Amino acid sequence: MLPNRSYETVVGYFAQDNPGPVTPGSDFHEALPPRFGLIDDSPERWSKLIASIQQLNIDAPTHVQYKLFFLGRHGQGYHNFAWEKYRAKPWDDYWSKLNGDGELTWGPDPELTPLGEGQADEAHVAWKTEFQCGLPFPEKLYCSPLSRAIRTNQLSFKDLNPDGRKTTIVENIREEFGIHTCDKRRTRTYIHETFPEYLIEDGFTEEDELWTPDVRETWEDVDVRVKAVLDMIFKNDKEQFISITAHGGFINAFLRVTNHLPYVLPTGGVIPIVVKATIERVLA
Repeated sequence: MLPNRSYETVVGYFAQDNPGPVTPGSDFHEALPPRFGLIDDSPERWSKLIASIQQLNIDAPTHVQYKLFFLGRHGQGYHNFAWEKYRAKPWDDYWSKLNGDGELTWGPDPELTPLGEGQADEAHVAWKTEFQCGLPFPEKLYCSPLSRAIRTNQLSFKDLNPDGRKTTIVENIREEFGIHTCDKRRTRTYIHETFPEYLIEDGFTEEDELWTPDVRETWEDVDVRVKAVLDMIFKNDKEQFISITAHGGFINAFLRVTNHLPYVLPTGGVIPIVVKATIERVLA
């Protein structure tokens, strides 16, 4: 018997809940607005937010839960740089299927560019600033298995983790996969040896068994993966403050699944969302 949960955004806490147009001259919204977009700018803003979510859970019926998610997008990778070089149609039709162009290497599993590392450093500064203003460190941390996301997670929380809390790598948090070589992940052995301080979820396969060179995952498929991640977290985690370091495609799907208004998050950006989960019925 499996509970079927539905998800929705609880609006009114963050400016991103009701975003305006993208930043002038850009295809994206703001990456790191002041206070991560928290509307309350009082000195007690974070303690009040956490207390509000705790009260929501206290008052909620047994089939309803609330959690605060911070979704971070990885910094610029070499594939992002290549997309900007070639733009959408040439990238999708040709270049994305290759590992590089002789000057740039973007597949499989590209690293961060220097700009991307700088964007992760900017996220680190934003986290550090708000920690000093009362934002607690995330109680649970999750990350995509792709190197650009893990490296962003490393840089974002460098020297900020108060008790050595470990981040767990989860297969379903990866980017849309298939055809694009940049979205093919490395082996479990490589990830474990390169990032030994990270936990890896049970059942994580040695090879990438999901990526294929001829079929691209659909948005509907990514929505299913995001819902599976939310189901896992709301079923297993008693913690109320969750960090996820991921990708544009994953984050867009998270917004769809939680009925959040679209927010085009640039590389290195962070978007917080208060999510309400409701168990609707029991499936046999």
